Amino acid sequence: MKVRTRFAPSPTGHVHIGNMRAAIYNWLFARHNGGEFLLRVEDTDRERSTPEAIQTLLDAMEWLKLDADGEPLYQSTRMEAHLEAAELLLSKGLAYKEDKGGLGQGECVIFKMPGTDTSFEDGIKGTLSKAAENMQDFVIVRSNGTPVFHLANVLDDIEQSITHVIRGDDHIENTYRHMALYQALDADVPKFAHLPMIINAQGKPYSKRDGDAFVGDFRDKGFLGDALFNYLALLGWSPGDDREVMTRGEMVEAFDLSRCQSSPAQVDLRKLQWMNGEYMLKLPFVEFETTCFQAVEKAGIDVDADYARAVFGQVRERIKTVADIVPMVAYFFTEEFEYDAKAVRKKLQKDGVLEMLEKVKSIFKELDVFDEASSDKAIHDFIEISGLNFGAVMAPLRLAVSGIQSGPDLFPMLEILGRDRVVGRMERTITLFLS
Repeated sequence: MKVRTRFAPSPTGHVHIGNMRAAIYNWLFARHNGGEFLLRVEDTDRERSTPEAIQTLLDAMEWLKLDADGEPLYQSTRMEAHLEAAELLLSKGLAYKEDKGGLGQGECVIFKMPGTDTSFEDGIKGTLSKAAENMQDFVIVRSNGTPVFHLANVLDDIEQSITHVIRGDDHIENTYRHMALYQALDADVPKFAHLPMIINAQGKPYSKRDGDAFVGDFRDKGFLGDALFNYLALLGWSPGDDREVMTRGEMVEAFDLSRCQSSPAQVDLRKLQWMNGEYMLKLPFVEFETTCFQAVEKAGIDVDADYARAVFGQVRERIKTVADIVPMVAYFFTEEFEYDAKAVRKKLQKDGVLEMLEKVKSIFKELDVFDEASSDKAIHDFIEISGLNFGAVMAPLRLAVSGIQSGPDLFPMLEILGRDRVVGRMERTITLFLS
């Protein structure tokens, strides 16, 4: 039997990370087993499943490199087949018509549950059972003649020869109904595995109120698709060792449903931030440079290419997301940078600080060569002679030339800026805060 899994979203304009995690697990399971991963777009809600919403879904999958096998199946093209199946069930006595609620709004088609206890072996949660008396008949075609999710979902899985259904555990109750439908339609029942929900720190379902919850949010905030894929893959699954940053191939090789946790998985955005930083470091330098050039260009910053490359190389290890690039490099490219007001009060507006900067500026102007080694030695010599501590010199100096109190190593930064910029910025700072 060839494994066939599917991702069957209902596009609404946003793609929640919980839905995308289900897609990732279906993709990994199919690839691990040499099978196929299919896409089915459940687009029967015409008000919400607009072309724009569907494109948002497809863009998210492309960004995460979730390649599906074959063309997508659009559920809206299958309505005739759904209604034919309902008629078949009616003809076999496995469904009946009724004015649901007695409101005179027309007859629904209702599937007749078989009246037997049902159990199945869930790929993640183990044996699950439900007594017959707790399973009621349910609507499969509305009074307006449109098929309900239960019938359409099962028929489309049959059409696509789906062998394994991996979805959220909010569908467990649906699975008992769906198994009865498979049997009534004389179709093979696929294997089911239900993923636990994704939760926030309070144990509640993770939503937009808790922060970024949609795939597009993370892309807009500068995260890399590969990093988010890796993070979501580990949000409820483990390879069985201490590995966290893994290639696609490593994840495919290691993926096993038996290693999926059955308890809810809590989102930790700090871990995602760290993981994204690891992926930023793994980018080939040419690709990293290109990303940086695109970011500064988008921000409207004009740069000299050679100078910019030196800047990008200096800050690389500090950048965690693409969104960090511009804030971290902007001061390299303008002499009109703003100062961190709180840092100014703590580090610059103290007795003797501006006089100290004046002395350091004079030392820098007199150096035969201005590079990392010479500025480093000059500052250490000045500290030894003056009796000041490192923080009393280094912190004001960094503020004077960048406007911020953190950044890359100071002396390589001074070399990249060059003597003229460094001296000019120190003069500007002294002038600004002396008054």
